Amino acid sequence: MRIFDPHIHMTSRTTDDYTAMYEAGVRALVEPAFWLGQPRTSPASFTDYFDALLGWEPYRAAQHGVAHHCALALNPKEANDPRCVPVLDTLPRYLIKDRVVAVGEVGYDSMTPAEDHALAAQLELAADHELPALVHTPHRDKAAGLARTLDVLRESRLPAERVLLDHLNETTVRAAADSGCWLGFSIYPDTKMDPRRMVRLLRSHGTARVLVNSAADWGRSDPLKTREVADAMLDGGFTHDEVDLVVWHNPVAFYGQSGRLELEVPAPAADALHEGNSVLRGGE
Repeated sequence: MRIFDPHIHMTSRTTDDYTAMYEAGVRALVEPAFWLGQPRTSPASFTDYFDALLGWEPYRAAQHGVAHHCALALNPKEANDPRCVPVLDTLPRYLIKDRVVAVGEVGYDSMTPAEDHALAAQLELAADHELPALVHTPHRDKAAGLARTLDVLRESRLPAERVLLDHLNETTVRAAADSGCWLGFSIYPDTKMDPRRMVRLLRSHGTARVLVNSAADWGRSDPLKTREVADAMLDGGFTHDEVDLVVWHNPVAFYGQSGRLELEVPAPAADALHEGNSVLRGGE
């Protein structure tokens, strides 16, 4: 089984996670820019972070046989901090780089005017650079947040087929599907969706334009949740082709619109993994 995790924050994960992910079938991923857990104090901290997502993290992933790509953006939470907003002027020089396969995460956290501005501006950047956009729907008041997101999307130049609406659930999937956008579902241990709910939703909704992700970060999360969904689909009567569509072909099709996917990474031999981990330990 091959798996493409379309939303995971590997900066906050360990090399052991990479090993476990590879053994579970993960062969590719996209790491969107996100909040680091405490406020950034200047736009310069974004440039260091973006450089790491384009340099260090792809190297670290390749040591474990995983193709790493990223999505870059001013995320919704930090869009409310005036110290961070100037990064919008820096983004264009990063959005032209290889392995940047989308603008993201963008969207809403608290649905403020500042978030309105950041979302609209970054959808325009995605259109300018002919990139897809990974759109974060808010964790609170999801239906209202999705409605507001769709209003902004309709006013943008970015076509619906280049938009992935993430963190959806049973209450938002129908409106999201009707919009023509791609549909993202985050699978968490305690919150968001879980594998059994995801299988029930796939039975009722179907597999077209559906992506599942772990969204694993520094909080309580699990980078193997994509594999759990695949196993739950098989146990629930889905075919191998249907599973392959959800966990591989759909994310490849969505992010492939960037023209920048590079999915060929040599499989790591046991000694290569050992040497790679030695290199990583030596840099600590």
